[in-house]
Amino acid sequence: MKQKSNAELLALLVGNDTAKALASRPLVEILGFAKPRQQHLCEEMTPYVVHPALAAAKELFKRCFSEQLSTGDLNLSSPAAVQSFLCAEIGHLEHESFWCLWMDAQNRLIKAEELFRGTTTQTSVYPREVVKQAISVNATGVIFAHNHPSGFPEPSRADQTLTSALKSALALVDVRTLDHFVIAGNKALSFAERGLL
Repeated sequence: MKQKSNAELLALLVGNDTAKALASRPLVEILGFAKPRQQHLCEEMTPYVVHPALAAAKELFKRCFSEQLSTGDLNLSSPAAVQSFLCAEIGHLEHESFWCLWMDAQNRLIKAEELFRGTTTQTSVYPREVVKQAISVNATGVIFAHNHPSGFPEPSRADQTLTSALKSALALVDVRTLDHFVIAGNKALSFAERGLL
């Protein structure tokens, strides 16, 4: 069977006329994973609102990953699925957001949540609050994640220092730090894969 084009798939969700109007845009913009880019400085930007059917498809996509994590169907030794989930959740944000994915002893997701929100360049993260939340959800493991609105997923020295401090603090209450992802758009960097944990 021939693979359908983006325009054909969009037409199934939003109809032919709307699909034609959207077809020139990148999918990340159409689905609301990224804000539309301004082509020229003098150009006036008209606000783009994600079509309700596409917003529903995006939400189902995110829930699918969350469901797989919570049922243990995802192998966390291969971080690709976790990266996809995180890119969908925070890759498009224009402010920094620090997330914790709390895991049980079988590496199933207990809860994925934003713990701290910051500006376009930084977020204040408090280890005491992270430890309190770990205990409150009865987690035995955690995956940290935060985004870089700049578009570059390379971890800073401060990111590495923070991860080390959080890992030490959580070890005191028997919570393992499984990974820390830096998300930038649809790109992700894994501390575990880089040997930074």
